[in-house]
Amino acid sequence: MKTLYYIILFSFTQTLAAQDPDSSIHSDTHKNEIGIANSPVYLLKENEFAYSLHAHYIRGLKETRFGIGVGYERIFDEHNHNTIGVILSYAPLEHLALSLSPGITFADIDANINLGIHLEALYEFEIGIFHIGPVAEFAYAVKDYHVSLGLHFGFGF
Repeated sequence: MKTLYYIILFSFTQTLAAQDPDSSIHSDTHKNEIGIANSPVYLLKENEFAYSLHAHYIRGLKETRFGIGVGYERIFDEHNHNTIGVILSYAPLEHLALSLSPGITFADIDANINLGIHLEALYEFEIGIFHIGPVAEFAYAVKDYHVSLGLHFGFGF
């Protein structure tokens, strides 16, 4: 686990050092994004792994590094966790996006609705109007919190 941490840290520091301050930011290449993320999720309270699928739509705010949108995450475990939220996105560097998503979390097995929040970091490699890259997430809700490291696929238009 320590080795993975150092690889990720090294990758981001190399990206930061190579940034050209005169280059256009990611949000200049497209204003709308539809994306999905696939990842194994570690549920900390339950001490187990599950599969997660996250889908979102983000609209870039005119001539800024910010975006706003909506997202949905489904964790496929015995509870079938669902989260729906508003996404606030910020691109501090080209290809790097950070997001904060407050929302509601609920499970298929009960009617309880809890407030939750997702924090996400994404690095994208662009291939025309498509992009792909690693994504890391931390999510917290009253009855649950989880971490994940997965793969993001997106379409910009």
